[in-house]
Amino acid sequence: MTKTILVTGGSRGIGRSTAILAGRMGWSVAVNYARNKAAADEVVAAIADAGGKARAIRGDVSVEADVVSMFEQASELGTLDGVVVNAGIVAPASKLMDMDTARMRRIFDVNVLGAYLCAREAVRHLARSRGGNGGSIVLLSSAAARIGGPNEYVDYAGSKGAMDTLTIGLSKEVGPEGIRVNAIRPGLIETEIHASGGQPDRAQRLGVTAPLGRAGTADEVGEAIVWLLSDASSYVTGSLLDVTGGR
Repeated sequence: MTKTILVTGGSRGIGRSTAILAGRMGWSVAVNYARNKAAADEVVAAIADAGGKARAIRGDVSVEADVVSMFEQASELGTLDGVVVNAGIVAPASKLMDMDTARMRRIFDVNVLGAYLCAREAVRHLARSRGGNGGSIVLLSSAAARIGGPNEYVDYAGSKGAMDTLTIGLSKEVGPEGIRVNAIRPGLIETEIHASGGQPDRAQRLGVTAPLGRAGTADEVGEAIVWLLSDASSYVTGSLLDVTGGR
């Protein structure tokens, strides 16, 4: 079944893989990006090559007006069937006692407030009581939500713990609207986010400690997300799916 989906943070990493995999399904994909238009345009071209339809949409998920506009533009591709709340950031490794307020506020503004704003707009567009067809929301949590990110990212880990709670609560709230809500908790995945945190080799260095003996790929996470968006997972909601190689 052809679907129309929105992927926040769709220009790189897990978001990029998800968007392209969805394109291969013949779906229409709205690719959100914050700054790198060229990267988003590359994803749009890759989706078109894969047989899907796409458009790039700029927007900072921590800014309410941007989020509202993003969903309105995404809906021009068709009635939304699914939303991937993926956009997120990490800061350089640090212990909590050394973190300043500006760092913590930025992490929570993007990773928590941004995700809640996107989830809210997703429900407004998908809810049957608002004229939507129901659908699927996939939130990006992290294995850090249960490991805690000690000595590196306890702020990031806390922001992802909020995604777990949002998944559980929102799934119960919007099930009657025909909306499923699930979260993916990736482990050590080879994406650019590690470089933005000052540790470009982190996934490769620590991936060997996972039971499967390696880091994961963005495509491996994307496959799980696309499954949760698809009708193949039609009785799955309120679930936290670890894609961690057993970590």
